[in-house]
Amino acid sequence: MDSDLRQAAVAALGELGRSHDHRDRADAGHGLAGFAEMAEAAGPLLALVLDSDDTFVTRRTVEALLRRQDRAGLTLIASALAVANSNHSDWIHTAVVEVFGIYSDDRDDAIRQCEEMLRDTDDRVALGARQLHQILAEIDPVLHPADPAASADRPAPAHRA
Repeated sequence: MDSDLRQAAVAALGELGRSHDHRDRADAGHGLAGFAEMAEAAGPLLALVLDSDDTFVTRRTVEALLRRQDRAGLTLIASALAVANSNHSDWIHTAVVEVFGIYSDDRDDAIRQCEEMLRDTDDRVALGARQLHQILAEIDPVLHPADPAASADRPAPAHRA
């Protein structure tokens, strides 16, 4: 990886994130999510998750961070949840349900990561991880892995002539 180019990209997206146009800020949040593991991206990403002017920016940034399905994205969401007002919390909650409401394996992995984050030395991350864990635990995903034992007990489907 070229760290100079990555830092330049984060700087450019951070600048875009300060635009007066909510669409620019939403695009910046979506783009910056790809760099969530970089310390330089944390501040701008948190500012976009907690955007004071437009919750579309919040939703787009949160969804991009959650779709990473990794510790970096979840940590930033937890940090934001710990200080979010009720409006931002609602939009974060909506994004969490949207991203993790399909596959139970993805939701379960996120729950495990939140359980690890509950022991984080940063109180803000631990508090937000508790809130995020609660949201995830309430989700009943649409798709669950097939249970091979259950399908072995079922009779084979009848074929019609």
